[in-house]
Amino acid sequence: MKFEEFVQKYDYPGSVVLLEGKRDVAEGDKEKLTELGRLLARSTQYMMFRSGNAEGADDLFCTGAAEYAKDRMQLVVPYSGHRKKYIRGIETHSADEIDYAAEPQIAYNATRQNKNNKMIERYLAGHRDRSTIKASYLIRDTIKVTGTGKIGPAAFAIYYDDLKNPESGGTGFTMGVCRSNQVPFIDQRVWMGWLYS
Repeated sequence: MKFEEFVQKYDYPGSVVLLEGKRDVAEGDKEKLTELGRLLARSTQYMMFRSGNAEGADDLFCTGAAEYAKDRMQLVVPYSGHRKKYIRGIETHSADEIDYAAEPQIAYNATRQNKNNKMIERYLAGHRDRSTIKASYLIRDTIKVTGTGKIGPAAFAIYYDDLKNPESGGTGFTMGVCRSNQVPFIDQRVWMGWLYS
């Protein structure tokens, strides 16, 4: 997909594009992630950018996008106060503020992607301890894709992945949620070409 085609297809009111990926970013790639954020924000008018506020790829993409479109950015965090010094006045939604009884599809989407359903079930039942903290991250990763009653679903996702161990960890989990919900996505094998076209 060429950059112009991407913009034409996904720059419409209500469109949400995920910008995220691995915490470990190769030194030579860091500026490329920031530059992609800038390019997307400068080249679009309506597209919202959503991320999970994690270190690494999420932060680098958002740093670039915030230079031009801070008002079109959303963060979905695992709990209130997560890395709050990096939020920088961006619209933020927390997994611990969701009424899961009113939105059971979130739990369904999270548990069908994860083998440890009991951990997620304990989290959804209100247990907050060391054994359920990972569940808040999985729920956050699910919400980024599916949305909630307050924010719409993603239309597309752009990732920075570990190409030697692709689709692993939290990034791989989120890619799986995209796949389950028919949300198309790309990684740097595609979008790095956008920077030089």
